[in-house]
Amino acid sequence: MKMDEGSDDSDSDNSDSDNEDKGMDLDLTAVTSVHAIAKLLRSQRLADVTAKVNGFMQEARVRVPADNTGPVEDDPEYALLVNANNLMFDVDSDILLVHKFIKDKYAARFPELETLVPNALDYARAVKAIGNEMDLMKLDLKSLLPPGLVMIITVAATTTSGKPLSDKSLDAVLEACEAALSLEQTKITLLNYVESRMTFLAPNLTAILGSTTAAKIMGAAGGLTALSKIPACNLLVMGKVGKGGDTGTGLFAKGQHKHAGFIYYSEMVQNVSKEYRNKAARMISAKCCLAARIDRARETLDGNAGRIWRDEIAKKLEKAQEPPPGRGIKALPIPNDGPKKRRGGKRLRRQKEKMAVTEAWKAQNRMKFGEAEEEVIVGDTVRGLGLLGGQTGKVRMAAPNPKQKLGVAKKHHRMLSGSSGTATSGLSSSLAFTPVQGIELENPEAAAQRKAAATDDKYFGGFKRPVSK
Repeated sequence: MKMDEGSDDSDSDNSDSDNEDKGMDLDLTAVTSVHAIAKLLRSQRLADVTAKVNGFMQEARVRVPADNTGPVEDDPEYALLVNANNLMFDVDSDILLVHKFIKDKYAARFPELETLVPNALDYARAVKAIGNEMDLMKLDLKSLLPPGLVMIITVAATTTSGKPLSDKSLDAVLEACEAALSLEQTKITLLNYVESRMTFLAPNLTAILGSTTAAKIMGAAGGLTALSKIPACNLLVMGKVGKGGDTGTGLFAKGQHKHAGFIYYSEMVQNVSKEYRNKAARMISAKCCLAARIDRARETLDGNAGRIWRDEIAKKLEKAQEPPPGRGIKALPIPNDGPKKRRGGKRLRRQKEKMAVTEAWKAQNRMKFGEAEEEVIVGDTVRGLGLLGGQTGKVRMAAPNPKQKLGVAKKHHRMLSGSSGTATSGLSSSLAFTPVQGIELENPEAAAQRKAAATDDKYFGGFKRPVSK
């Protein structure tokens, strides 16, 4: 038996939203019987599904891994499981309608009660217990509601403006309360059946989310096949509470977290600190998509893949919640420790050597006790000579250190070096000053030759040249 799960999903979602809108907008004060609006309780569909579920539950047949072979649609219980899931959401819609019917009818008796007890089932139990009783001190409501809420209801009942209902109206209200509680019991039966079969139909999804949340999310999707086609971003918001509220949890849209669905309120996400819950929900929804596709293909039937992914998510969340590492306490340095040898390049070492303090500099910085030092004027400042002053003769200086000698760049050596011996000096001039003519122009080379000849005459003046015959 194969089912069109995509169409069932869309139809059920549309019917749920339509019923919810009708339950919130319609005025049900003129309706005399609850069965006129909540028809599921007496429907043949609910009776058939409930009978089949009870039959499988009473049979108590133990499923073995061999039963999980082949396509998931061919499983004999898969069609019933999908119908039970879809039926649970129809039950929720009817509970909303019954809740609206009870509020409209019972508002004439106790109008403040609906604001004090927002949960539909708790409201039905409270109305059934109170009835037309005006003195609530005679009733025992602590078994139905929290003690603090019971005290508030008791005080509000003493100042209420409501009047007792007629016998006919009270019977209709009590009948509606019984219908709401009966629908809730039916929902619990269907949920227990689905949870008991989730381990075999979707073992990996159940290993990640647990049987309860896995059953809810598969029921909202319309089956395992439809769930395997939903992306992680849509799976994250599946089950988000609308304006009508959730009858199972009593949470309403005003108190809900944004984009909080079934996954956000699962046990694994709620165990994480509040600031990491969104991150945990996104991580789990991504793995649930993969787990649903594995379960749809009937692979990893023991649920090992789901357990591995759950452990990975738990480790990542635990790592994210770890406090930052504390700053280590640094030990104090050793007292009177000498300066550390710091590493420097060749250029830095040469610069330090050139700027080192010389012996003369040290002597200038020292002075004798009780004696005034000599001072010299250097420009506009006066400097003291220290131990250099008061000495006679030349100052004995230490041999110069070649490392402290200021160097000249290689590109400037050629400019500062003198010219070659054969080249003419650039300082020689062809102008000469004579006492007779003043400034006269002469050849420098001729003057040099005459000077050399005069020198030769002085050296060789005692010799006479032989006369030629």
